[in-house]
Amino acid sequence: MDEYDEIIQALDRRGWAISDTAVPLSWHITLLLQSWTLWQTGRFSQGEIGRDASIAPQPEIRGDSICWVEPGSSPAAHPFFKWMTGLRQVLNERYQMGLRSQEFHFARYGEGKGYRKHVDQHRGTDYRKISIVLYLNLRWNPMDGGELCLYEPFDPDVELRRIVPLGARLVVFVSGRTPHAVLPCRRTRWSLAGWLRTDERRSGTA
Repeated sequence: MDEYDEIIQALDRRGWAISDTAVPLSWHITLLLQSWTLWQTGRFSQGEIGRDASIAPQPEIRGDSICWVEPGSSPAAHPFFKWMTGLRQVLNERYQMGLRSQEFHFARYGEGKGYRKHVDQHRGTDYRKISIVLYLNLRWNPMDGGELCLYEPFDPDVELRRIVPLGARLVVFVSGRTPHAVLPCRRTRWSLAGWLRTDERRSGTA
């Protein structure tokens, strides 16, 4: 089986995919260590809502702190991002999506924080096509909360799935048609989140 088949087949069936085996455990650990270092050196900032002139922190809606993975940085050299480039190529070959770039950031949710229901496209834009989340947590228990909650695209009041953020778990979904939320967590929650885009790259490229 091709290394991307599990993801592609799930996207074909339902528009979202979950895999606990696609990403090596060693990658999860090294990315977690990188995120810890960036946090301890003050590189994270409060996540924001909106775009351009309207962008602003709204912690009552979005409770995470983030650190972008910039091209040429040490984290950007991690093999995960080369693997993501391969996934982007496979998606282009299968769906003719015109994906040209990728952007990623580390995300940290403190205790009690979450992110209200939203979709991963800014109003009036559709550059983000595929959303990616890789969880970096150690020994996460379902009682710790922080689940990713996916909702029905055509009836966003209907919950499809709650996904526990287990370490090394990869989630992939179609950005513009998948309402989702991060439920409040009961301990610090770490992840690497990003998007495959149809415009030029911003960050997280290998």
